[in-house]
Amino acid sequence: MIERVKPWQGVMVATALPLHDDLSVDLEGYAGHCRWLVDNGCDGVVPNGSLGEYQTLTGEERAAVVRTAVEAVGGRNVMAGVGAYGAAESRRWAEQAREAGCGSVLLLPPNAYRADERAVVEHYREVARAGIPVVAYNNPYDTKVDLTPALLARLFDEGLIVAVKEFTGDPRRAYEIAELAPQLDLLIGSDDVLLELALAGAVGWIAGYPNALPASSVELYRAAVAGDLATALPLYRTLHPLLRWDSRTEFVQAIKLSMDLAGRRGGPCRPPRGPLTDEHAAAVRAVTEKALAEGLR
Repeated sequence: MIERVKPWQGVMVATALPLHDDLSVDLEGYAGHCRWLVDNGCDGVVPNGSLGEYQTLTGEERAAVVRTAVEAVGGRNVMAGVGAYGAAESRRWAEQAREAGCGSVLLLPPNAYRADERAVVEHYREVARAGIPVVAYNNPYDTKVDLTPALLARLFDEGLIVAVKEFTGDPRRAYEIAELAPQLDLLIGSDDVLLELALAGAVGWIAGYPNALPASSVELYRAAVAGDLATALPLYRTLHPLLRWDSRTEFVQAIKLSMDLAGRRGGPCRPPRGPLTDEHAAAVRAVTEKALAEGLR
């Protein structure tokens, strides 16, 4: 088993953000959720990612979410999302995370337009000046910017990033990244390729579905990185119908519904995210209830 020796390694949960019925942020509930995740074996939390609906938060809310996470589980165990349209704003959020005591930050490339390599490098240079370890987030589906293995190697060689959350869903990327930047930490970004990337050398998982089923998710991750397929494969097969939702447009609503069914507060989302369709809700409900009936937690 790979031990977690750096703040960004291990199972870092991209936390869903509980909202009150009036859609105001439930900071007390969020603090309790962060503590519950760590108590169930997760290594830390990632506030203000897409799953945390950061795009809909005010600046005051976003800062409060980071401070709440740090107070709940300790700063080393918090990787704050610092995505923003401009590099200067991302740097300010990285500085806020550093001042709050976070162990690392998660940074998307420029996403207001399809940035070229020069713009991407300058973006990461600017945020690196905040003086906190930066984990790159490669999500070309949403950003339209692909952090290719060669570009990641360039960013790493310049000392701008320490790891990458790889969300392409292509396990082949892992091997090319290892060839071009062997010291760059690979973190699983898509829940539904967890086993494939763990076997390819990932040392962490920025995870969605542990919000609902943390203990079983951690068991799966630990077995996968240890190469214990006898333990990992049955768990993976059971969880995979849920893990696939992490890569779908409705992933926030799906994970929050699974949380509700597991006895946690998932609740509503802020617009423009609306409720799941009846068809999608029924599908999520069926696979969640099946997992719970089989004893997954």
